[in-house]
Amino acid sequence: MSDHLSKAEIRKDALQGAVEATATTVGEVATILTRAVRDVAGALGGLATEAFELRDAARRAAAEHEDRALPPADRSEGPSGD
Repeated sequence: MSDHLSKAEIRKDALQGAVEATATTVGEVATILTRAVRDVAGALGGLATEAFELRDAARRAAAEHEDRALPPADRSEGPSGD
């Protein structure tokens, strides 16, 4: 006796294989996109950190420059001018 698959079984197997392949591909693409979003968020966070550090360094440099420009008597009064 020979085992012959009916046309319906062949179609079912082909459809099942296509669905499985599609699900696997969608999963792989979702993983790629998730990693990309995570990497972009990390890069933007790093950029923001650098911007904050640059802003703080610029403020410190400006304050130091101001402090050096003031005559010695004005330095002791503090920022309020009291």
